[in-house]
Amino acid sequence: MSEPWRIVVAKPGLDGHDRGAKVVARALRDAGNEVIYTGLRRSAQQIVDTVRDEDARFLGLSSLSGAHEHLFPKVCELLKQQGLNDVIVFGGGIIPTWRS
Repeated sequence: MSEPWRIVVAKPGLDGHDRGAKVVARALRDAGNEVIYTGLRRSAQQIVDTVRDEDARFLGLSSLSGAHEHLFPKVCELLKQQGLNDVIVFGGGIIPTWRS
């Protein structure tokens, strides 16, 4: 890797469990990346503001509350609205099988 990636790891909504997000953030940091962990209970707008302000290339979202079907799309929509279309978003946590 020639240059470290800037990655924001965030916990949207009211979910208060962040061990998994911290483990992922630590692994990404140990791999040589620059990682910004937002902490717990961030709004979609706060997360997008952090991505913009930190000039991050990647955004990792973690949800254990079951609100991912609302929160993840909200964050992605705000990213698009602010012209941050090149940010790669990945998610994890307790995410059940997709329902169509």
